[in-house]
Amino acid sequence: MKSIIFAAAILVFLGIGFQESALSLIRVSVGTVVLAITGIVGVIFASYVKQVYYKKNRPPVAGPVFLQLLNFDKIFDYLTDHAKKNITFRMIAPTHSEIYTADPVVVEYILKTNFPNYEKGPRNIRIFYDLLGEGIFAVDGDKWRHQRKLASHEFSTRVLRDFSTVVFRKNSAKLVSHISEIATGKEVINLQDLFMKSTLDSIFKVGFGFDLDTLSGSDESSNRFMKAFDDSNNLVFWRYADLVWRIKRLFNVGSEASLRENIVVIDNFVYDLIHRKRELMNSEKLDGGKEDILSRFLAESKTDPENMTDKYLRDITLSFVIAGKDTSAGTLTWFFYMLCKHPLIQEKVAREVRAATQTESSFTDEFHEKLTEAALDKMHYLHAALTETLRLYPAVPVDGRAACEDDILPDGLEVKKGDGVTYMAYAMGRMPSIWGEDAEEFRPERWLDNGVFKPESPFIFTAFQAGPRICLGKEFAYRQMKILAAALLYYFKFRLANEDEEATYRVMMTLHMSKGLHLYAIPRK
Repeated sequence: MKSIIFAAAILVFLGIGFQESALSLIRVSVGTVVLAITGIVGVIFASYVKQVYYKKNRPPVAGPVFLQLLNFDKIFDYLTDHAKKNITFRMIAPTHSEIYTADPVVVEYILKTNFPNYEKGPRNIRIFYDLLGEGIFAVDGDKWRHQRKLASHEFSTRVLRDFSTVVFRKNSAKLVSHISEIATGKEVINLQDLFMKSTLDSIFKVGFGFDLDTLSGSDESSNRFMKAFDDSNNLVFWRYADLVWRIKRLFNVGSEASLRENIVVIDNFVYDLIHRKRELMNSEKLDGGKEDILSRFLAESKTDPENMTDKYLRDITLSFVIAGKDTSAGTLTWFFYMLCKHPLIQEKVAREVRAATQTESSFTDEFHEKLTEAALDKMHYLHAALTETLRLYPAVPVDGRAACEDDILPDGLEVKKGDGVTYMAYAMGRMPSIWGEDAEEFRPERWLDNGVFKPESPFIFTAFQAGPRICLGKEFAYRQMKILAAALLYYFKFRLANEDEEATYRVMMTLHMSKGLHLYAIPRK
């Protein structure tokens, strides 16, 4: 009995010893973490105080950069509020300042006048590398020039314009047919989801020569790709606010683990696409001999296999997906949301479509054939309404650069080497100093002069960027949006499922509606 008691006493003593050791280890670990956090906060605070008191010719300070984390879900509105106080301002990071501007004069300077000094920069490239790699939106220098040269040639051909028009009309007919099956005025549809699928089908046909048919829902792999791509877009943008994303990436935890899983889905899909396309080219079984964008880059890879690797082709492909799917689908979503909020404008656009195509509402294929270049060119009010949507809801709400050398902006404010310099298209569209006191109103008429569309300077209306990096696919995007919008408004009236709910955005590189666009489609008589 004594031996049992003695043994029990030893076990209790050892248990207490182990418990004390464990508690000590926990205390040390917690202490280390607290000390590290205190050190980081101390560095940030010291840097912030230093920058606040060093005011000589520097943009006014709006706060430390980590405040963006606290306002991330409404980050574009948060930055807009600051821009209305100071049209150019900065936020302080431990190693540099992040400068933000909504000043058209400054925008012209960084995008054109002193373009060589404002590159994407190492930080922006690092943040987007896992998703976009060395695609045209995430590189500088020779790689950017190389991709732009090849893409510029493709976008300038009449063959692409004519072929894309045929594809857009065909997909608009598919979308109309899909909606007409459920358009009783009682069943809610998510129009954003349908736009994402339709534009993905279009860019894969025009850009890569493949029929995905995502809209029908029959291709599950393309649906997985689309979801993974959209989620990755959001997760990558989160890195701008996440001060420890590199650590999370190293240990593959949290948002970085989710991003890595999505990238695997994306890579599998795109590499399979490239391999299938190469096989078709080698067997000379291309669609009618059509040389699409991917075919042109694959042909180039034969002459320069060392640089034009499959990884490089993958990066290029994803850049075109962003350009062809996200921008057009996102804009169309916000466009129909605004038309539902302004039913008189919706009807005005519908009347113009009927007049330009010289047709009356009826469910026939004849209408799609009448969506010719000549008819589209007559739709000035539709063009103005789409442009007004882009003013308030630009496809790319902010776009960042980095200063290669110290510089002085046109307003006299100093930029230091390594500073981030971001122009805010979202904020610019809401600035009374640019657009007047009705800047936040949806008013397509501001773009018309005696009924004819009148463009604005690209340094004021920056939805398609400006300067040497201005969007090559601007006309391509307008053509797709006008054809889809015209077709839907010809056949249907739209009404929001919840008239009282205000739409919000999902924080991404491109401006998506956070919960989709849920509405009723009512067939026109």
